[in-house]
Amino acid sequence: MRGGGTWRCIGGLFAVVGLLSTGIGPASAVTVDRARAADDPGVREPSIAVPYRVDELWRQGVTGRGTTVAVLVSYGDPSLEQFMADYDAQYGLPAVDIRRVEPLGKPPSCTSPGVDTKNCQAWVSETRLDVAMIHSLAPQARIVVAASPVDETQGESGMPEMMHVLDHLTRHRLADVVSMSFGSVEQNFADPASMLAYGAAFDRARAAGMTLVASSGDTGASGPLRDHPDQHHPRRVVAWPASDPRVTAVGGSLLHVDAQGHRTSPDTLWPKSGAGHSSLFAPPEWQRSAMAGDVESGRSVPDIVMQGAAGTSQSAPLFAGVLALAVQLHHGPMGDINPTLYRLGAAGPAAGIVDVTEGSNTYAEVPGFTAGPGFDTASGWGTVDVPRFVRVLARAVR
Repeated sequence: MRGGGTWRCIGGLFAVVGLLSTGIGPASAVTVDRARAADDPGVREPSIAVPYRVDELWRQGVTGRGTTVAVLVSYGDPSLEQFMADYDAQYGLPAVDIRRVEPLGKPPSCTSPGVDTKNCQAWVSETRLDVAMIHSLAPQARIVVAASPVDETQGESGMPEMMHVLDHLTRHRLADVVSMSFGSVEQNFADPASMLAYGAAFDRARAAGMTLVASSGDTGASGPLRDHPDQHHPRRVVAWPASDPRVTAVGGSLLHVDAQGHRTSPDTLWPKSGAGHSSLFAPPEWQRSAMAGDVESGRSVPDIVMQGAAGTSQSAPLFAGVLALAVQLHHGPMGDINPTLYRLGAAGPAAGIVDVTEGSNTYAEVPGFTAGPGFDTASGWGTVDVPRFVRVLARAVR
């Protein structure tokens, strides 16, 4: 990819439908060959909803009804409605409620002059993945596809436009939750101050009650170089916006399931899940006690992990879907959940927080972080027992 938003999935329909394969594990070849496998019309895999047990909430009417989740993307997908109609028909989900928002003008097509076709097609896949994952867990939430007509690539390119689109969502109060499956290594920004300037849009979003989530990245403890995205930094780095304390950073885990989609063993860390410490942001107050004894300085990323067999571009919208369920139970927007999430993390299983204790994110020669008991850099607090977490979070948000 030409410098594109690093964790956009271009792995065909597997990356889009985000379903589970039996026994996905750290050494599984499924993620490597996902394009070929998912394009096979004979593939019938259990829904991502099964291991997260969201049907328990659905039976009680907690389906995301009355909530809105926005996905912030470049370009979007002109065929999204048809894709989702087919998706819903295949998996028995109610028709998705999609709204398009294009405040900076209609995005170009992937065949328009001057458009990088490969990047554009990657955004099509990303848009489908985001919408399908949210809809799979919160089937009656409205999903706003907030699209910029400018490709977001490494560093500042396309990022100002993304923040303008986010501001449009804020001004018009168009979303309760915003999912961002893109990012760039902090060191790829020519001027680190620009990240702080862009972050002002996050302050405005939080003030409007919106919850922001972002994927932590797909190159382990490293990240792509700005001018050579096929190469990576030779040291530990993290990416923005996930590194911003105003955002909930979502890393990737691997679910281990049987043929029906039921868990057979605890989740483990997805080996390429982005994790590390910010070079710009200090640990926020709500994170300091969790990081006690940590020799690394800087805000720790991620905060939580979700299924990431298709990359953390899958993880972030899955968590956004979980949050939509909590917003419904909360009877309104929750705003910045990070202080509450860290209070709940300390409570562990009683609050629906499930520790992830195995796996590391070493990438090539860059040594990574290892998951272990309790809060750790590799997996944050771990993952969530969705029914319990949703109920507890909805009550705990202040």
